[in-house]
Amino acid sequence: MRILFLNPPFLYKFSREQRSPAVTKSGTIYYPMWLAYAAGYSEQNGHEIFLIDSPAEDLGFKEIKDRLNKNDFIPNLAVLATSTPSIYEDIKTSEWLKQTYSGVKVILVGTHPTSLPLETFAISDQIDFIALREYDETIVELANNLENKIPLDNIKGLVFKKGGEIINTGLRDYIEDLDKLPFVTGVYKRFLDYKNYFYSANLFPVITIITGRGCPFQCEYCLYPQTMLGNRFRKRSLKNVVEEVKYIKEQFPKVREIFFEDDTLTVDKERVIRFCNLIIKNKLKIKWSTNSRAQVDLDTLKLMKRAGCRLLCVGYESGNQEILDNLNKKITLDEELQFSKAAKRAGIKIHGCFLFGYKGETKETIEKTINWAIQLNANTAQFFPLMVYPGTKAYTWAESRNLIRTKNYRHWLTDTGLHNTILDSEHFTGEELVKYCDLARKRFYLRPSYIIKKIFEGVFHPKEGIRLTKAFFRFIKYLLGGSDV
Repeated sequence: MRILFLNPPFLYKFSREQRSPAVTKSGTIYYPMWLAYAAGYSEQNGHEIFLIDSPAEDLGFKEIKDRLNKNDFIPNLAVLATSTPSIYEDIKTSEWLKQTYSGVKVILVGTHPTSLPLETFAISDQIDFIALREYDETIVELANNLENKIPLDNIKGLVFKKGGEIINTGLRDYIEDLDKLPFVTGVYKRFLDYKNYFYSANLFPVITIITGRGCPFQCEYCLYPQTMLGNRFRKRSLKNVVEEVKYIKEQFPKVREIFFEDDTLTVDKERVIRFCNLIIKNKLKIKWSTNSRAQVDLDTLKLMKRAGCRLLCVGYESGNQEILDNLNKKITLDEELQFSKAAKRAGIKIHGCFLFGYKGETKETIEKTINWAIQLNANTAQFFPLMVYPGTKAYTWAESRNLIRTKNYRHWLTDTGLHNTILDSEHFTGEELVKYCDLARKRFYLRPSYIIKKIFEGVFHPKEGIRLTKAFFRFIKYLLGGSDV
């Protein structure tokens, strides 16, 4: 069966798969990684695949059709990536596909339809299927059954219409043997231009893979563990990961950094140690970065540095312990401080993330968080008003208190694609939270000591200077002028 894996048209450089989908101020745009993993697995199981990332290339319907025609690829099944703020346009893509390709079946995947399948089906009658949670195996079984005209009722993780009734087959078990999935970078190489993808905190060009799926922590705002990947860390074998690192070095020689996009790679200390030792043993001269909790000790951080770790993305979230507890972060301020000191001693850069507006937030707690960010003094920092998405405990909290302004999901972004203020917290309007984020960015980035430090980094490390300059010119208009609300 011919299967089209499509990241649908929406806004240029719209990051559908990031944890808070938007067009970013820094110009960051994620790889369509989950879509590419599923594509590779479908091909491995005997199906013909084609992958298109429309937002990365600014493609519309005509360009998609032209590309498919050029490659003589008429899809039998189309897998559409979705997100909450783009869901209406995603469904328009489904409607266009159904009108353009006779007999094509369309399945929506992603966090939004997983969390709201009935509501999503109600938007249009031009949706055939919805896949729940991670969907690699679901797509393969669906394609097999459609091709062989076998009933669909026994395919777990599927929602579909049957005789006017919507059938939900129940949740599929998560994939335990992640080694059976082919290297996602093989799919990137065939269908994507890695130079289209930019992560402001990472060296450019960067490539993104995972070493595992899921996260054992249960932070109430975090999207993917609650909706797609689960609250358990399932791991690829380290041998398998190292083999893909070797593949990247061979096939993408100009890539300067690998970003391991695990929710929390550092959650398993012993595995991190084994991983670093394998990189060193195999003499893999690479720079890499990953997501981390602020709970890694100095010795482990030093080993990570020796193995090529350049940067960690860390969710500090708040400078107030009560807010951290409300977020169910399971961390203390002292742990955050000690980690930050250890990372500096180890020579690992930190990109710190902070959010405003969850339960209990006041002017005093926001002020503490701004001061905390300055005290921790990460290399870069981002400040966001809380964005809540269907399927998360934070969304349930906000919805139960009538804090969500609109259920028109397109309004969750501005016209230009930036995050919009759809949430009024207990003590603030959305606009007030955005202004606090703007204030926090200015106070963090416009410190004379910070500016001087970055100038010296650019002078003594020219390649880093190029990255800093690129990110700066994308970011400066928002830093000086405020957010587009």
